[in-house]
Amino acid sequence: MKLLTLAAACAAVATLSAAPAFAASEAVVVKLAQPLPAATKILAGEAVFACEGDTCVAASPQSLTFSTSTCKAIASKLGVITSFSALKPMDDTRLGACNATAVARAAGGPQMAKQ
Repeated sequence: MKLLTLAAACAAVATLSAAPAFAASEAVVVKLAQPLPAATKILAGEAVFACEGDTCVAASPQSLTFSTSTCKAIASKLGVITSFSALKPMDDTRLGACNATAVARAAGGPQMAKQ
């Protein structure tokens, strides 16, 4: 009985500790408002985004890859982002904050320092 309880506890701990690793392995996909003229790769959020046309994909994301700061970094380098998603899309409020610098730059406003 004790052995069975111990085995169940070990299985539960292994499942819970593996969950963040599985969640981080979901590709992060970015859709740009304007397609890029040539294929490119950029580093943001501890991951490499391979970009072609209007789509960038981080096939091996890290824990910080799906974040507003990563979205801002990509928008500051590549322009307005229409969609930023992994398991689910980023909400409109966070996406708006992400695009603030890119929109200001496109409108000819002052550029903010890159992070």
